[in-house]
Amino acid sequence: MKNYVLMMAVVLIGIGAEWAFAQAYPTRPIRLVVASSPGGASDILARMLGQKLSEELGQQVVVDNRGGASGVIGTDIVAKATPDGYTLLIIQPSLTINPSMVSKLPYDAIRDFAPVSLVVDAAQIMTVNPSVPAKNVKDLIALAKAKPGQLMFGSPGVGTSPHLTAELFKLKAGVDMPQVPFKGSGMAFVSLISGEVSVAFSTVLSAMPHVKSGKIRPLAVTTLKRVQVMPDVPTMVESGLPDFETSQWFGILAPAGTPRRIVDRLYQALLRGSISPDVKDRLTAQGVEVINKKPEEFAAVIKRELAQWAGVIKASGIKPQ
Repeated sequence: MKNYVLMMAVVLIGIGAEWAFAQAYPTRPIRLVVASSPGGASDILARMLGQKLSEELGQQVVVDNRGGASGVIGTDIVAKATPDGYTLLIIQPSLTINPSMVSKLPYDAIRDFAPVSLVVDAAQIMTVNPSVPAKNVKDLIALAKAKPGQLMFGSPGVGTSPHLTAELFKLKAGVDMPQVPFKGSGMAFVSLISGEVSVAFSTVLSAMPHVKSGKIRPLAVTTLKRVQVMPDVPTMVESGLPDFETSQWFGILAPAGTPRRIVDRLYQALLRGSISPDVKDRLTAQGVEVINKKPEEFAAVIKRELAQWAGVIKASGIKPQ
């Protein structure tokens, strides 16, 4: 009996200590790792969210750019960090693509992380050069089938989300469209506008200026809902491709083992910060939807996309690097 009482006392003390630690958190600056170079979408969003987290939590949030190796370097830093809530990672679909594209990853995309929140969702959009005689996705599929291998699509690089979205389209539509990879979305757009390639997938944010100027024509977005800034552009599902859903999402991860109370506190802080008008209105105007999926929901997205991209990469014959 004495041993039981002693054991329960130890357990209660441990719970109390964890609770007190979570309530005190944070007591020092938080590092938000960006697994890419400054100036990109992840970096811009990290600085917006970092400012809001700082306001909500009362501690400075320091953005730390650790680019390289398709996001592997920065991601690995957080995977191996102390799970105390003071090192976080802003991540995008590379988390779910790299396991099938990189032969030997130094981390496990599920085992080594604690999802905090999938914060925003940026729809991708299929666009074509205006000279392409296709007014919708159905027309483009018919054209591609009539001219197998002649319509080429540009991508910002092998293994990027736009590249694999195009490969998914090819599989679902049953068409042969060779890829022309470029170093970044900027060069891919130059090629699309010039007519060197006929088709490209990109984020709505990247495509919007070129669509408004008439230099490229939109056919469909890849999310299940239409995008507020382009309400006349249908979804892929509406265009006749069932279950077609991809996006350029951005979320926050902590190292595995981070106490749940800290994860929940971070989630609530991100929720309040991201729905503040100055952040939400700015993102919405750029075709980015604030969604704030909970930790379990974000974990489900990660598992679903790991399976989806593994299947696309295998079916497309893309070899891991």
